[in-house]
Amino acid sequence: MESSKHFNALLKKEFLLDFRQQHSFFGILLYIASTVFVLYLTMGDIEAATWNALFWITQLFICINAVAKSFLQEAKGRMLYYYSTTSPVVFILSKISYNGILMIVMNIINLILYTAFLGNPTSSFWQFLGISLIGSLGLSLVFTLLAAIASKAMQQASLMAILGFPIIIPQLLLLVRLSKTAFSEIFRDGAPAQIILLLLALDISVVILAMILYPFLWKD
Repeated sequence: MESSKHFNALLKKEFLLDFRQQHSFFGILLYIASTVFVLYLTMGDIEAATWNALFWITQLFICINAVAKSFLQEAKGRMLYYYSTTSPVVFILSKISYNGILMIVMNIINLILYTAFLGNPTSSFWQFLGISLIGSLGLSLVFTLLAAIASKAMQQASLMAILGFPIIIPQLLLLVRLSKTAFSEIFRDGAPAQIILLLLALDISVVILAMILYPFLWKD
């Protein structure tokens, strides 16, 4: 019961911080809009495979920009306060939950802008939307854990990017392959379901790993 109160309070704190520091949120929105608009001006109508690849590249950098600030904005004094009032598992779960919600919102905005400026070559929009939501949630989980690890170093954002790219490449390859099913690519029976289950298993394993690993970082 006490843990749920702490979780709700920490999650509410994340929303309030972003509401008060709106430059951070709108900065990400500006990045999305400017990226899509530049693609529209330079490429115009693009093929489905290129559209798919560019969408996931954009999502990757949105995730890095959105999640990196999660731990960058936490001062040492505030972390000491958290250390004395809550548990590391509750703290990291609140970060994971907030970043997951944020990335889902950013994913929807990014998809709307891509559709508005670059069209939508998918044959099944809702299928692609579902896949992109699962993928964005997975990206946020991985980079939240990496941000927690990098927060103990001096160069947090750069270290997170260095650690993240080798780890995230297999997940991106799975997402690109899975999202192609929304463009009428023919798969053998059961292949998309197997990839979805693999992605969900990766997401669950990241959450479990965060719950196991972060208490050790918490004590540092």
